[in-house]
Amino acid sequence: MYGVLGPNGAGKTTFLRMLFGLIRPDHGTLEVFGRSWRRHGVNSLAGVAGFIESPKFYPGLTGRRNLQLLAGLDGADAASRVGEVLDVVGLTDRQRDKVRGYSFGMRQRLGVASALLRDPQLLVLDEPANGLDPAGIRDMRALIRRLADTGLTVLLSSHDMAEVEHICDNVTIMRSGSVVHHGSIVALREQAPEQAHRITTTEDIRTEELARARGLEVSGVNDGLAIRGPQKDVDALVADIVDAGIALRGLTRDETPLEALFFMLTESAPASPTANLDAPAGARR
Repeated sequence: MYGVLGPNGAGKTTFLRMLFGLIRPDHGTLEVFGRSWRRHGVNSLAGVAGFIESPKFYPGLTGRRNLQLLAGLDGADAASRVGEVLDVVGLTDRQRDKVRGYSFGMRQRLGVASALLRDPQLLVLDEPANGLDPAGIRDMRALIRRLADTGLTVLLSSHDMAEVEHICDNVTIMRSGSVVHHGSIVALREQAPEQAHRITTTEDIRTEELARARGLEVSGVNDGLAIRGPQKDVDALVADIVDAGIALRGLTRDETPLEALFFMLTESAPASPTANLDAPAGARR
């Protein structure tokens, strides 16, 4: 599972459009399995399937019929895989229904099914959970993880750090068309700051003094204090507050450490146009 992460406008979809040959880069080269559009044309996409933004289908045809038409374009043994891919994405019971009656999440899953018709080695998905409700996001994540567990490599773009953290092994973070981080999720976690908490008490000044005495980072917010530091020191601060006779009104987790790092990288880091997008060994299958 490989994530391409960045805020809206970072260049994720542009990068994927170049990968599929829908647009051409102004300079530089992009290779898939050692093949490029300049040298190999459409053959550079052998073993690659996926979709950019939301997949589109004929709304007046059934899900199965849409896949049959696409299988006819793909040729080879794609037609024999229609039933199999419908089962993989959980649409067997709805295959005879017209697509106009599908929910957004079902159409996204049908898009994954259409890509699987090609029996790809690399599946490329552009923000597949975008626009889904919480249940749909959960189901899409589970589907993608199941596909990766079969040995398929999945390249996933997203603007959601939590989504990438949950399902990806490696990640490239983009900002303004350039790479600001490239590596494993494990390595990214090692660079992340401590967990942030928001604390509300009846005496902010005394609470700030207690927090700084514990070595915690403190900053003011509209409704209390933002503190950052090891969880054990935050726990000790809570005990200090109670011992000091200060009323504790609220203690909540703020952005996760990876979310904080994501914002640091994409909002303040200098762009690096020479960064290498080659996948690390752990991302190859």
